[in-house]
Amino acid sequence: MTNATPGRGGRRLPTAEELRVWRDFVETTEALRSQLASRLQIESSLSQGDYAVLLALSEAPDQRMRSSQLAAHIGWERSRLSHHLGRMERRALIRRQESPTVPRGAEVLLTPSGAEAFRQSTFPHLRAIRELFVDALTPDQLRAAGEIAAALRAHLDAQG
Repeated sequence: MTNATPGRGGRRLPTAEELRVWRDFVETTEALRSQLASRLQIESSLSQGDYAVLLALSEAPDQRMRSSQLAAHIGWERSRLSHHLGRMERRALIRRQESPTVPRGAEVLLTPSGAEAFRQSTFPHLRAIRELFVDALTPDQLRAAGEIAAALRAHLDAQG
C-alpha cells in the first residue's frame, strides 16, 4: 500500500519521513527515560514507579490518596499499582489503610520514610532532568518541545 492509498477508515498511512521522525521520537524518548531511570535508581534506590507514587502522594492533601485515584493520576492499571504498592509498603515508603469515608475503599499514605526518600531523591533527579533534557535544547527548542507535548496531549485526550 502506498502512502497515497487510504488505509482502514479512509486514513492515509504515514510517509517514510513521518515514520523516520516517529521512530526518532520514540527511540530518543525511551533512551531519555532509561537514562533518567538508571540515574534515579543509582542515586536514590528508587524506581521511576516509586518516584511517581511518592510525587503524587507528596502533592496530595494530607499526603494521602485513594488507591483508585492514585492509579488514575499516574496512569497505571489498578492491579499494577496494587503490586507496586505492596513492594513500597514492605520498604516502609507508603502505608495502606481502609478509607474512613468509602466502604471497601483503600487509601495510600505517604510515610515519614517515604517523604524522606522522596525529599532526598528530588534534587538529584531534577539535576538529571536538567543535564539530560533541558541542557540539550535551546530555549526556543524547549518552548517548541512544550508546544509539541501539549498538542499531543490534547490530541490524545480528544481521542478518548
